[in-house]
Amino acid sequence: MDETSSRPDKNGFQASAWHFAALLAGNAALALGPWLVRLSDTGPVSAGFWRLILPVPILAFLAWRSRSPGPLDKKLTVLCLIAGGFFAVDLASWHIGIERTRLANATLFGNAGSIILMVWGLIAARRAPSGREGVGVIAAIAGAGILLGRSMEISATTFIGDLFCLAAGIFYAFYLLPAQRARAALGSWFVLLLVSLTAAPILLGMAIAAGEPVLPGAAGWTPILVLALSSQVIGQGLLVFSLRNFPPLVIGMALLTQPAIAATVGWLAFGELLEPVDIFGMVLVGAALVLARAPGKAGRVR
Repeated sequence: MDETSSRPDKNGFQASAWHFAALLAGNAALALGPWLVRLSDTGPVSAGFWRLILPVPILAFLAWRSRSPGPLDKKLTVLCLIAGGFFAVDLASWHIGIERTRLANATLFGNAGSIILMVWGLIAARRAPSGREGVGVIAAIAGAGILLGRSMEISATTFIGDLFCLAAGIFYAFYLLPAQRARAALGSWFVLLLVSLTAAPILLGMAIAAGEPVLPGAAGWTPILVLALSSQVIGQGLLVFSLRNFPPLVIGMALLTQPAIAATVGWLAFGELLEPVDIFGMVLVGAALVLARAPGKAGRVR
């Protein structure tokens, strides 16, 4: 490690090559989630339940290791429970959408929470967007319009899948609002543990009410186990390790590796070819994601 990589910059960020590798690897692990949801033969909402419940022992250990001394703040705990409720609806909507649209679209729209939070912040502050914020909003709307139009050309099913993933992005934003506040005081692993314990039974109830198969069938447990470990342990663990060492702009740019990987997997595994207009729409939404993350604190990545 050279001297410049270990010295904090003027903004207080201290990143090494290991942190950058962890940032990219964490996003890569999370990008495989939609593929694994499709490989599993449980229902899509059931896959979300297993994704959250299986890693609970590991999350409990990590939360215990990183616990803060002192009594538990009841108000922050309630915030975690609220976040867990929104996260349950987010995952259910996203997983349903994953099975109905292209993997790249699902990944982009599912991570749209950053853009939605930026718009929410403008509304809450009752102010007009700055030049950068205005460009981000316009890029997001234009890119989403292109991708939605292309999905409608392909079939009504993919269009509906895009809408489910867009809805997931909205619920993800409302998950981040209480979770971010609690995470600063309680720690990332403890918040993730509480969110998982809250969201998992909600997802199970939704899956049973929808008549989904809960237990794996012919595909076995492998896709479900890999989904749980890659998304909740490996992906989140690498991001917890790396995120605090980078400014939001770098994190926003690293986030764009997710739709790139998802598009490649969609092409190789499912023959989901992208036309130039699809790529242009994704570039616009991707640029909006980067611009949305540029000024403020970085939120969690899926």
